[in-house]
Amino acid sequence: SDVWTSWNGSSVSVTTFVSSQPVEATDDAFWDQFWADTATSVQDVFALVPAAEIRAVREESPSNLATLCYKAVEKLVQGAESGCHTEKERQIVLNCCRLLTRILPYIFEDPDWRGFFWSTVPGAGRGGGDEDDENARPLAESLLLAVADLLFCPDFTVQSHRKSTVDTAEDIHSIDSCEYIWEAGVGFAHSPQPNYIHDLNRTELLKLLLTCFSEAMYLPPSSDSSNTNPWVQFFCSTENRHALPLFTSLLNVVCAYDPVGYGIPYNHLLFSDYREPLVEEAAQVLIVTLDYDSSTSSSPTVDGTTTGTAMDDVDPPGPDNLFVNYLSRIHREEDFQFILKGVARLLSNPLVQTYLPNSAKKIQFHQELLVLFWKLCDFNKKFLFFVLKSSDVLDILVPILYFLNDARADQSRVGLMHIGVFILLLLSGERNFGVRLNKPYSVRVPMDIPVFTGTHADLLIIVFHKIITSGHQRLQPLFDCLLTIVVNVSPYLKSLSMVAANKLLHLLEAFSTTWFLFSAVQNHHLVFFLLEVFNNIIQYQFDGNSNLVYAVIRKRNVFHQLANLPTDSQSIQKGLQRKKKTPEPISRTNSQDGVSMEGSRPAAPAEPGTLKTSLVATPGIDKLTEKSQVSEDGTMRSLEPESSQPPPEGNLPSALSDGEPWSGEASHPRRDRRRLSSASSSGQWTPTPDWVMSWKSKLPLQTIMRLLQVLVPQVEKICIDKGLTDESEILKFLQHGTLVGLLPVPHPILIRKYQANSGTAMWFRTYMWGVIYLRNVDPPIWYDTDVKLFEIQRV
Repeated sequence: SDVWTSWNGSSVSVTTFVSSQPVEATDDAFWDQFWADTATSVQDVFALVPAAEIRAVREESPSNLATLCYKAVEKLVQGAESGCHTEKERQIVLNCCRLLTRILPYIFEDPDWRGFFWSTVPGAGRGGGDEDDENARPLAESLLLAVADLLFCPDFTVQSHRKSTVDTAEDIHSIDSCEYIWEAGVGFAHSPQPNYIHDLNRTELLKLLLTCFSEAMYLPPSSDSSNTNPWVQFFCSTENRHALPLFTSLLNVVCAYDPVGYGIPYNHLLFSDYREPLVEEAAQVLIVTLDYDSSTSSSPTVDGTTTGTAMDDVDPPGPDNLFVNYLSRIHREEDFQFILKGVARLLSNPLVQTYLPNSAKKIQFHQELLVLFWKLCDFNKKFLFFVLKSSDVLDILVPILYFLNDARADQSRVGLMHIGVFILLLLSGERNFGVRLNKPYSVRVPMDIPVFTGTHADLLIIVFHKIITSGHQRLQPLFDCLLTIVVNVSPYLKSLSMVAANKLLHLLEAFSTTWFLFSAVQNHHLVFFLLEVFNNIIQYQFDGNSNLVYAVIRKRNVFHQLANLPTDSQSIQKGLQRKKKTPEPISRTNSQDGVSMEGSRPAAPAEPGTLKTSLVATPGIDKLTEKSQVSEDGTMRSLEPESSQPPPEGNLPSALSDGEPWSGEASHPRRDRRRLSSASSSGQWTPTPDWVMSWKSKLPLQTIMRLLQVLVPQVEKICIDKGLTDESEILKFLQHGTLVGLLPVPHPILIRKYQANSGTAMWFRTYMWGVIYLRNVDPPIWYDTDVKLFEIQRV
């Protein structure tokens, strides 16, 4: 079939194009047929230019494909030069844009072609053939600069500032694009009239930009995450004179978007929303331009002395990537407020329950928003502190807990689970986060969890319990992270509800069964984390936590069993034989779940046939975090990881073999390795008495044993004296009791703070591109091309 003919009725002969007969670049009559001024849509181009055709041209007549790319870029450059004043020129620009979006992935998938856009075309200086080849730019640079210019092209992608039609059109080279920022917000106060044609044109250009950046998808994941994407590197450099207004436009368009509009029910069914596709595209371009490994460089920080503008003009020593640089230098309170409110509004959108089904628009780009929020906190510490300064952080926390709870059984959403947990881990490294969690939880978002009355801390613990006990088995590597978050916030939790207290004890009960402790080399770390939680609450927040103390007294046998854990070979073998037949690590029985919240749906597994992309492994918790000790005055000091003293109570002994998928703190890796070399000849690890002794002796049980020793006799006496079976009396007694002077000296508070590392940088890259790959289905830009960064799998 004659593809190019059906495109626009012209008679471009596919045979000429695919045959090895090269067509001269000067044969304009031939090439112009590709972008003649008939209106097409990007979907048409995808339908009319099949993959097989593109690959055939690439293999059979490479010179024709090269000329086509070169001519299409040339047309974009001409459009940017002239300012696209006529409808015909705009149509040509859009058609070239669509054609390149279609072709680029097939250039990237072939390693021999990958350098093509970075080579200069002979005689193709910016001004045609007159200049020396010395001045010729690589095709990629010409393309990126033309797209940047076109994104600020009056009457095409931005509102013209001319007073009347009599005025001459603005010269695209003399305009200051900072006056044409797309939306009010950071560094720009004026909100332009919405214009859906401009939105559509911007969306097409951003789609092409994203396709240019997607070369990253065709390279396998490497441990060296510092290898930068040349397209992003050039686009975000000082070569791009629109870098600042474009960064600001993208950020503001995303953060100002309100999908509910004017609150008219069913509004979105009556009017097509031209803003949403632009917002999605902007969010995707933004996170890709911010793909930067902060662990390999000094993190960009702000000295706080900047004044006046949103981002100061003095170049701070910072990354060459201007987008990262600008992001790290935002510092005005009102800008932070605008960003935080916008991200929180969009993240909460899927939770907005209305009485009329489908009456409110639901956005689909929450994963891109989570990556953006992560980047903001990671690159701009002032933003992180602003987020934690007030209870606004809870407007981010609740949607994240909602997503975690909703996605817990769905293996196609394991990536979403990870990013949600990473964000909470980052926040939990700051004292303010723990303090904010004490705010009562009153918003009743329908979630598939037991009904409770309490604080945001209770909500967090109940959701984490749900993930651990009824999540997909692929989430097991996250257990360390989840419990580290609880440890980090525990010293600040003023009063846990009975429901949350029981959940924590149920986890301890499940994790301290002999079969679980002996069945994997790192399982005992989870018990250490939980004991640390109990110790922190008892030592620092005993007064308000009678529910937890009561739960500890009721389940005291669990602590006694841990203290008396058998260490002889026979008992170890017996413990292992009890191992359940099912692979599930935790029994769901006796966790007193009670009734789920009204209006909630149970977390569903992935629909069969759902596509998902593979992810690289995440680093163990010891690589993800570094320990800090909280001093009397609340300041933190970092603890040197290589300390020679024995670890203080609550530290985790390391019992790790290399290549463990998840792990706890490494305290004495070398010494433990030697002692634990008990791998049997088959290479299978087996638990030994020495190994059990090595960590059992370090279980931090002193504080809890002392508490039980003091309180259990008193509680029993009350029960006998008053013939009590009613727990409210006991709780009243515990509320007024005190252990001052009876407990061991409080241990210093240890916080495990997230630290940037190249392992997570690579994880973010694969996750982000996987999301972008799966979300771009109309048109399916990358489907069925040979991507290397991840695998596409069907559930």
